[in-house]
Amino acid sequence: MPGRLIVVATPIGNLEDLSSRAAQTLREVDLVACEDTRRTGRLLAHLGTKRPLLSIHEHNERQRVPKLIEAMQGGSDVALVSDAGTPLLSDPGYVLIRECLEQGLEVYHLPGPSAVVTALVQSGLPPYPFTFAGFPPPKSGKRRRFFGRFADLDHTLILFESPHRILASLDDLLAVLGDRPAAVGRELTKLHEETLRGRLSEIRHDLGERTAIKGELTLVIGAADRKD
Repeated sequence: MPGRLIVVATPIGNLEDLSSRAAQTLREVDLVACEDTRRTGRLLAHLGTKRPLLSIHEHNERQRVPKLIEAMQGGSDVALVSDAGTPLLSDPGYVLIRECLEQGLEVYHLPGPSAVVTALVQSGLPPYPFTFAGFPPPKSGKRRRFFGRFADLDHTLILFESPHRILASLDDLLAVLGDRPAAVGRELTKLHEETLRGRLSEIRHDLGERTAIKGELTLVIGAADRKD
């Protein structure tokens, strides 16, 4: 009997956010496909278990898929996890899931933590509809063109950004989208979690005053102010 692919959402910070169902699944599967074997190994150690690990990330996903498909066709249950949060949301897994479905293998998702939803709920901005656009390009020219695709968006936009690019991204957002209402979630669910709310210019000023910015960030940007 073929095995299954079980997509497991893992904590974005606080390990206590891992559901008991997810924990039990990670203890029972035959193989865990993960972005970083060291990070997932620490999560499994927290659960008091060891499972075989296979790395799958943006640079090797297509090469790893045949091996994972072969394992499932041979009867192994495989868990797919990302470093944090829900797989596929700016993380690998889409190629694997598509191939599983094409091969007639079962795919299940155990819902759980997501920085996208957490930041959106805490932002104070309209929760729906929203568009999640992942990470913007690292270079300013491409990033501005990327932001331009959302210039006429009449609802909430959500982005991920790294701490060393956040100020440049905010500058480009201001230049392309204008000074919109926004929120930035930093270190979500962790000890030093914070959410900054205000106009993009106010958040840019606040972060620009800091000597260092730490932790991954999730930006939630409101629609343009109505003029009617």
